[in-house]
Amino acid sequence: MRAPFRAVMITGASSGLGAKLAALYAGPNVALGLVGRDRERLSSVAAACEEAGSTVRVGAIDIAEEAALLPWLGEFDRAFPVELVIAAAGISAGVDRDGGAEAAEITFKQIRVNLLGAVQTIAPLLPALVARGRGRIVLIASVAALRGLPYSPGYCASKAGVRAYGEALRPLLESRGIGVTVVCPGFFSSRMTDRWEGPTPFLMSGEAAARRVKRGIDRGRRRITFPLPLALGMRFCDLAPAALGDAILRRFRFHIRAQ
Repeated sequence: MRAPFRAVMITGASSGLGAKLAALYAGPNVALGLVGRDRERLSSVAAACEEAGSTVRVGAIDIAEEAALLPWLGEFDRAFPVELVIAAAGISAGVDRDGGAEAAEITFKQIRVNLLGAVQTIAPLLPALVARGRGRIVLIASVAALRGLPYSPGYCASKAGVRAYGEALRPLLESRGIGVTVVCPGFFSSRMTDRWEGPTPFLMSGEAAARRVKRGIDRGRRRITFPLPLALGMRFCDLAPAALGDAILRRFRFHIRAQ
């Protein structure tokens, strides 16, 4: 299914790419379901979308909390049969400044939010989408899903899982009328990027990234990966002998400040 979409559900809508996409999809005759953890920021995004003419329902929910998320998803889908769901919620962390191992709880939290949260967003909607025989699912992964980075193992693992989940769903659902788009963006300006200490090659604005993602979604693209030079570099490190890829990525040092 391609644009226009009359009912759009977005997680991670209180900031970052999710908030930017909510603003781009807002307009008359569009129902938006917006989920985010920060109630104040989410309310601000919702107000702007309503000003643009959308009917908006908000859920101030941590997507890792299945007991809160599932009833909200069902209620929104019954009121506004979802045609586009965008799983954009995510968090990031990494190893400490001296390059020591990432704490287990930090790794687990990223997997719960980034990977399990995406699954908990999409899986409950699948029966209704399949029954209606139309819709599009979008999963926001990362170029970090293409090859693990030594200073953020939990983030890379979670996003690699998101990518693999989307790639598996696409051939399964395509014959049922459901399209799946997997997005692997590089660096763009956001609250998450503000916490990044280190190089940010090919950094683009959050607005430019959101426009690029929306254009690909609306055209029904199966994959959206950018910027190409960074993606190719990550692919090279993955396909090269492991010792060479490891040596290159070891030099790409960074630290992600705690939230």
